[in-house]
Amino acid sequence: MTTFTRTARAGAVLGLASLALVACGRDSGGNAPTEQGEAIDDGKATGTIEVWAMGTEGDMLGDFAAAFSEENPDAKVEVTAVPWESAHEKIANAIASGETPDVTLVGTTWMGEFAQSGGLEPLPEDLVDPADFYEGAWGSTEVGGTSFGVPWYVETRVLYYRKDLAAKAGWDAAPKTWDELKQFSVDLQDKGGAEYGIQLPAGGTGSWQTMLPFAWSAGVDITNEDGTEYTLDTPEMVEALEFYKGFFDDGISPTRMLDAGELESGFADGTYGSFISGPWHTGLVEEQGVDQDEYAVAPLPGRDGGPGTSFVGGGDLAVFADSDNKESAWKFVQWLADPATQQGFYDEVGDLPAVPAAWETGELAEDPQLQIFGEQLKTTVAPPAVPTWEEVATVVDSEVEKTTKGDTSVEDAVAEMQRQAAQIGTGL
Repeated sequence: MTTFTRTARAGAVLGLASLALVACGRDSGGNAPTEQGEAIDDGKATGTIEVWAMGTEGDMLGDFAAAFSEENPDAKVEVTAVPWESAHEKIANAIASGETPDVTLVGTTWMGEFAQSGGLEPLPEDLVDPADFYEGAWGSTEVGGTSFGVPWYVETRVLYYRKDLAAKAGWDAAPKTWDELKQFSVDLQDKGGAEYGIQLPAGGTGSWQTMLPFAWSAGVDITNEDGTEYTLDTPEMVEALEFYKGFFDDGISPTRMLDAGELESGFADGTYGSFISGPWHTGLVEEQGVDQDEYAVAPLPGRDGGPGTSFVGGGDLAVFADSDNKESAWKFVQWLADPATQQGFYDEVGDLPAVPAAWETGELAEDPQLQIFGEQLKTTVAPPAVPTWEEVATVVDSEVEKTTKGDTSVEDAVAEMQRQAAQIGTGL
């Protein structure tokens, strides 16, 4: 069984403040193209292709891209590794000044902001087929109905649980419905010996990534169809937040924020019987001494027994509007999106491919744990690709915390989410 040792994908969740894209170059409003770009030719790439990539991707992509240069001998790929902590500001300043490289990795929650600024080139027609990608991942590239990039790698969240404690509690399979998840958590606590049946974020930065999947499973759309208005105040959102709140009201999940490393050590010693997280946590819990036979992962349960919806994050590849080598830049993006290339990059780096076809052979097809993540990726939703999402996400985090701690009612929390979101606007 594969052990994931990668850290969390900072690009998908960084809560950096949005920066106004102003200076001698572009401004911040209403500059996004509304149509896809013209198709590129089918010739070889040429010239220098300057690329910014973050995290491990930035460290590894330069050597990996040598295969692209072999196929395109007149092209040279130059990769600059950019720390995630400074990536947002670096991209924003480059767009504002008009001094950009050709290709960049973009955290999925940044696509709306940078596309709307006019800084990203719309995806050329027929460069790739959207149907070749996980639907949720593809949605992260679309701003106002136009795609501005290609999903490169993905991550999603599943249910982790102590299999040995579940067996002790009388469960030989993971829960399939919301009601079963609640009972499963109660039984892990009352019969399995866990201090808490489940650990869910009680608010704080990024808690929306765990709470909103329940809302999506209930049928919530965060915005209207064209992304011009937030639509948070709905009966379905109230239902989802009420269900989420119930785990804290009933003492099944702790209401305090955990310290770094506490979840992993608590999962190992039986304090927490289950939790929801991404693929990096397999390595983290095993490092704490949890044997691979002692825990399992499972897709999130749906409200009434259908597939549960999860959050999808990761990274997209985009070409800057001010690129000096757009055609070759898109050819490089196209190469990175090819299933064989995606599988090869997984083998080198551990990134989960955004293309389902890349999961059909090798370790991705054979490892049972990986297959759970692949199954979950079929039913995922990306947050709306609108410029203001991270600002609104902060509001959701705050209201979730007030709710789980009993400082406000679910109805008032949802109404306040909507009030502030409407005041902020989508930026489109």
